[in-house]
Amino acid sequence: MLDDSADDLYENALCGNLTLSPDGTITRVNTTLLGWLGYPRDALVGRGKFGDILTVGARIYYETHLAPLLTIQGEITGIALNLRTADGSPFLALMSAIVETGSDGHPQRIRIIVFDGRERRAYEQELLHARQAAERESERLRHLVSDLQRSLLPSVLQTPPGLQTAAHYRMASIDEVGGDFYDLFPLNDGRWGFFLGDVSGKGVDAAAVTALARYTLRAAAVYDPDPAAVLHNLNEVLYQEYRRDARYCTVVFGILTLAPDGFRAVIASGGHPEPLLLRADGTAEHHVTKGRLVGVFPDSTYTNTVLTAKPGDTLLLYTDGIVEARTSDSRHTDRRFGIDAVAGFANALAPADAATVIDALIDLLDAFGDGLEDDIAVMAISVPLID
Repeated sequence: MLDDSADDLYENALCGNLTLSPDGTITRVNTTLLGWLGYPRDALVGRGKFGDILTVGARIYYETHLAPLLTIQGEITGIALNLRTADGSPFLALMSAIVETGSDGHPQRIRIIVFDGRERRAYEQELLHARQAAERESERLRHLVSDLQRSLLPSVLQTPPGLQTAAHYRMASIDEVGGDFYDLFPLNDGRWGFFLGDVSGKGVDAAAVTALARYTLRAAAVYDPDPAAVLHNLNEVLYQEYRRDARYCTVVFGILTLAPDGFRAVIASGGHPEPLLLRADGTAEHHVTKGRLVGVFPDSTYTNTVLTAKPGDTLLLYTDGIVEARTSDSRHTDRRFGIDAVAGFANALAPADAATVIDALIDLLDAFGDGLEDDIAVMAISVPLID
């Protein structure tokens, strides 16, 4: 009974069983493997060698790599090989082999166990196709995000006559639209409007608020080019539209008037980091009083601040992503770059024109590496030095 059971277990196992002589001749093969490959038993046992039931490529690989490895190590496990069926088609198999030695240490036989790898191959192909589809969808999403993000920013930053401008936008994630925005645009009376802001949240909802804020700011500037009034108008629009969703933004808005030796700017701020004015004398200073967040309270009022820029001066606006960036030594602490560090950076940089300021900030952002957790927008307007 025990011998019959053991023999039945060998012949009808859920895996293929194969025994070889030391020279590779097949001395025993079970019914399971014969059924998979379609050979009669007498076509293999005592006549064929293991290499005869391998595809050409598998045979070359076995004889040049696996057989020597088996001789050296005495066993190999988990090898994928294509066996050749009776009709010549490949049969994917997962194989493990062990060399049995006699008391003299010489090889007596090689035992091989074979598993059907066809379902695994099909599963791997399904996984591969699913991964490729996911990668295509991810790439499509990145393009959509990138296109949507570009639509919320000016394609080209306009420059008032006689001035210099530069801007940069850094996305924290390529898979999600951010809420930072900026613009610089001419008004009919020769003055220029400009703004830079940050909408709460991310994604499509934040993009919708950003689009509404940009449109409202530009339209309000045409209707009443008073920065405090423009922010008041935006506050009412956002509060009425999003008060149930708690959507709001921070923003700096200004009206710029050109002068023979620079420009005069009237600026109002709603909960936003205060702009910096980098002076030609090598100092940097804040000039704007921070007001309430825009869109949170129905009765918010805003105050104008006036500043004058002379040759060599640069006005810098930025969002709080740079303020909240984690510094290199903050892996185990909650240390942020901070508003004072931004001011110190600008102070060390002054005097510098718009392009130089933005290039320096780009280098600073690169230095943060993974410490950047939020989108960042920066914009600079400078008055060239007179030769």
